Amino acid sequence: MEKRNLAARAGHWSATHRKTAIFGWLGFVVVAFMIGNAVAPKEMHGADDFSGESGRAETALFDSGLRPNDENVMVQSDSLRIQDPRFRSAVTQASNELSKAQYVVNVKSPIGGGAPVSDDGHAALVQFQITGDDLQAADRLASSKAVVASVQDDHPDLRVEQFGSASTKKELNTIFQNDLFKAEGLSFPLTLLILIVAFGALVAALIPLLLGITAVMAAEQLLTLPSQLSPVDGNVSSVILLIGLAVCVDYSLFYLRREREARAAGKEMGDALDVAAGTSGKAVLISGVTVIAAMAGMFLSGDKTFISFAEGTILVVAIAIVASLTVLPAVLSWLGDRVENGRIPFMRKRRPAGESRFWSRVVSGAMRRPWLSIALAGGALVALAIPAFGMKIVTSGPDDLPQDLALIKTYNTIKAAFPEETVVADVAVEADDVRSGPAAAGIARLQRQAANSDQVRPGTEVTYSKDGTVALVSIPTVGGGNDAESEAALDQIRDVLVPATVGAVPGVTVNVSGSAASSVDFRDQLKNRLPLIFGFVFALTFIIMLFTFRSIVIPIKAILLNLLSVGAAYGVLVLVFQNGWGESLLGFTSNGGVTNWLPLFLFVILFGLSMDYHVFILSRVRENYQAGMTTEEAVRRGISATAGTVTSAAIVMVVVFSVFITLSFIDFKEMGVGLAVAILIDATIIRGVLLPASMKLLGDWNWYLPQWLGWIPERGERTLPAPEPAVKPRPAEG
Repeated sequence: MEKRNLAARAGHWSATHRKTAIFGWLGFVVVAFMIGNAVAPKEMHGADDFSGESGRAETALFDSGLRPNDENVMVQSDSLRIQDPRFRSAVTQASNELSKAQYVVNVKSPIGGGAPVSDDGHAALVQFQITGDDLQAADRLASSKAVVASVQDDHPDLRVEQFGSASTKKELNTIFQNDLFKAEGLSFPLTLLILIVAFGALVAALIPLLLGITAVMAAEQLLTLPSQLSPVDGNVSSVILLIGLAVCVDYSLFYLRREREARAAGKEMGDALDVAAGTSGKAVLISGVTVIAAMAGMFLSGDKTFISFAEGTILVVAIAIVASLTVLPAVLSWLGDRVENGRIPFMRKRRPAGESRFWSRVVSGAMRRPWLSIALAGGALVALAIPAFGMKIVTSGPDDLPQDLALIKTYNTIKAAFPEETVVADVAVEADDVRSGPAAAGIARLQRQAANSDQVRPGTEVTYSKDGTVALVSIPTVGGGNDAESEAALDQIRDVLVPATVGAVPGVTVNVSGSAASSVDFRDQLKNRLPLIFGFVFALTFIIMLFTFRSIVIPIKAILLNLLSVGAAYGVLVLVFQNGWGESLLGFTSNGGVTNWLPLFLFVILFGLSMDYHVFILSRVRENYQAGMTTEEAVRRGISATAGTVTSAAIVMVVVFSVFITLSFIDFKEMGVGLAVAILIDATIIRGVLLPASMKLLGDWNWYLPQWLGWIPERGERTLPAPEPAVKPRPAEG
């Protein structure tokens, strides 16, 4: 009897113990929910959002209590000034009521000079703080918001609004979540619609969707466990949904299509499931491990947001693999022919051969003229990728958010009235005693030199921690926070002013943070880590595919083809969002670059999903080759038989990713365009043209394995020695 592989054994057990498998899965999901409810997730906050030098500065400031939750109530009038009784009445009411509000401390009134008044006297700020850390403060805003509403009601002729770190974070998170909920709400019905078209039956279409939903739900709940060791980003659940839905749809399609082919060929249900488990199940296992390897690259970024994304995506992919291998066969065995229930009129049932006529013609054409196909298709993708070499990395700021948001309108008003309140470089000074001695003298020198700099605005302030070991020197600078002016001011403070003053004092540690600093540090850290991440993902992928296909050519070619699709996606991002092509069509205004977190995120996601398709197709090619076909015939039939499935899976992903293009924030639009374009390119040009054409040219070289790697287990496959230059090698049975 032929020995079954791990996936085949899992599938056979699942089909023969379907009640145990199905109820075991449901029990697992219930236990995951119980764990999620019992263990509160730990979210990133405070210094967790910062990297590099700004991260070190923020850690010192948060730990010493120098990062309070600063809030402001802005009172403004186009006609009245601070001297007018009605204006002063509103300011006084706000100050008095805030002093009595819950969780509000350190109230400062502009009357008497305790808080700022604009130069023209038409705007004033009542300053205060919310107790607790930044996560707690977001839940403690109700009392201050009530005061603002009360003052506004009593003074309808004035503009009374709240703005600050806690209120901004809460409102932005709410807006982001609403946008993401909109995308998720559209994704599910669109995915179901495409799956119905792909399968022609409602029951078959529901299986991948339900499997994906339960896998995502379980992963989101279980993520609370690793969050106790490493806090997670608040948006990680959306990333889990994105990846979880993608891989579950892919794996279910691979499995269902293969089972359908076997049934159409006349096999009984049990035998058809064994075939699907031993072939597509094996491909699911290998591709899942490859996706996990790509996602693991984010661990090397050193950024806690990406680390939490890695945790979430690896967890949901691992759960999807288990579900596909152990639950999906049980469900199919239980349903039997009922999987065809809910058929859509006029749509055909199982295709006898499982090959796509369209893709068969495309693949045959590419293999008939491989050099021409590579020149045209490869040349087009290289041309698309060329603009990526001019990519500029930018940090999205307030100017990139929808300007009709109430939050942004308030921000713009405060920025215009109080420019010194919006862009600040924060110098964190740590010493045994920052109030006196050499450290204090160094801080004083920093203040004097900063006052003489044309990059610095007036109003430098120094705040000390209660224990006197940390000082915060707040230096207002020119620029908007994320522009060239701000970066130039940051460079002068970091490279000139600090080293010449307090940074030269022995025993003193100085780090600089602020909006410009955090943007620069994040960008520089990713830039430095990208080669390491790329190398890690390439190396791990190479090893996995080397052991899977017993070839050094297959993994090298797979990596190069995937890089080509990623490079083309980068080039499209530059053309659209950096150069501004299609601004009016997509509803955005170019900020002159690509948002800083996107290149790494796109690389790992696209590389993982692309390898998913690649492994599935090549597994079928290898299967044909092992059955005795020539390499050329194995490639033609393997790609023709799987291209339709890959196309269906890719269409689902392209549609889901395209939903993000409709959202309001430019970062989401960029992500949607990048993912959709790359998956579309990968599933069509790469898999339909470049892969078969390159495999045709390489012939039996595709399966070349050096003799010194002959120790890799054969598992019954045919293996080839190195081809001779003049004589075509004869395949030897392994």
